[in-house]
Amino acid sequence: MDDSPPPEKGERVAKLLARAGLCSRRDAERWIAEGRVALHGEVLKSPAVNVSDPAALTVDGKTLPAADRARLWRYHKPAGLVTTHRDEKGRETVFDALPKELPRLISVGRLDLNSEGLLLLTNDGELARRLELPANGWLRRYKVRVHGVVDPARLAALEKGVTIDGVAYGPIHAIFEGEQHVSNVWLTVSLREGRNREIRKVMAHLGLAVTRLIRLAYGPFQLGNLPRGAIEEVPPRVMREQFGDEAKPGTAEKKPKPERHQPPPRPQSTRRPDKETRDKKAKDKKARMKKKAHADHRR
Repeated sequence: MDDSPPPEKGERVAKLLARAGLCSRRDAERWIAEGRVALHGEVLKSPAVNVSDPAALTVDGKTLPAADRARLWRYHKPAGLVTTHRDEKGRETVFDALPKELPRLISVGRLDLNSEGLLLLTNDGELARRLELPANGWLRRYKVRVHGVVDPARLAALEKGVTIDGVAYGPIHAIFEGEQHVSNVWLTVSLREGRNREIRKVMAHLGLAVTRLIRLAYGPFQLGNLPRGAIEEVPPRVMREQFGDEAKPGTAEKKPKPERHQPPPRPQSTRRPDKETRDKKAKDKKARMKKKAHADHRR
């Protein structure tokens, strides 16, 4: 007999803070360790706490904001900005450059200091986490300028994946843009994982130095003609098309697809035909066979 206490109802603290758009789950755990989060006035010591009443939570003495619908923005990140809320080296961050009237936003993945192009931002930590998962299968597409001599065969071999320093990278599709026999070549690179500095590491493995890297697309969302440094919210209609009910407040988590219910098969009759019906069917079959034999004889 199991005498262990039943699990507490509610959701983990880090999940609630992320859903409220305050921070990522990882940052939430750090905030708890720093003593910034309290439940019913008592400072939490561990993130392993379930909370059934989010109104009882406070961060820096302030209650959590009411959950807004999940929103998403396309941002054209310039080179030279760090994708973090706080940089230890004091460098300017993406969030420093955003208009002040925007709510607190979280990035979907990252672009490193010297990379540029499309960066998705959201007010919902759960949505950000979901969009980052490789299991979604969303294609990330980049325009990459490399310096060096490109070996087309080694470039094509990336389709099968590559292992570098013990790290296995998934399939990468890379094709030339323009001339191939020059020292600075533009490539279009597509992948589905997007690990930390993956493209730069893979190109270095091929003896190529990345001199410019621009993200063009993240899943169905495109950089398009968005000017450098500009930010534009994804319309609610597009959010509904892409995420359905998940664009509503507090529903950014992926929900299981409903089962498809097939209509029950029609019951087959077990009643045996009467003698008159059986005799008629046998007579019709005999006539058809006789007619077919006569036609074969005439041929």
